[in-house]
Amino acid sequence: MFLNKQRFSEVIERTPLVSIDLVIEDENEQVLLGERLNRPAQGFWFVPGGRILKDEKLEEAFARLTLEELGQEFKLSKAKLLGPYTHLYNDNVFGNEFTTHYVAIAYKLVVNRSELKLPIDIQHARYFWCSPDELLTSDKVHIHTKWYFQKTKDHHPNKTTS
Repeated sequence: MFLNKQRFSEVIERTPLVSIDLVIEDENEQVLLGERLNRPAQGFWFVPGGRILKDEKLEEAFARLTLEELGQEFKLSKAKLLGPYTHLYNDNVFGNEFTTHYVAIAYKLVVNRSELKLPIDIQHARYFWCSPDELLTSDKVHIHTKWYFQKTKDHHPNKTTS
């Protein structure tokens, strides 16, 4: 179920959102990142992903999001669960009036790059393949994406970032 702008704004202001983050790795162990066009994390490189919709089963959400974000549908059974992460942001998709709280469920999926039909759309300006070491040292990669590649799971569930 998609919500209109007013209702969605109220949900963001009052509740956490649940999402799936797709840690996509190709046959050469390169990781896919997209440059975010929208808040939160606007302008940063981030892994693909998106919200789970009301009444949508996890398997359905995974299939929908892989199709929307990668141009190719993949089954959840092909992915490895990395775990849940808390993502807190100082802003929201509509502005700076209130924060955004995500509970992101991260999955790693190994793909052949040639299988993907990456969309240039309202979410991403462009895409970039890089090594985990490259993304960990880049100032343009959002900290929430870096958490998926840090050896110690050094994420701070109570730290708010933009």
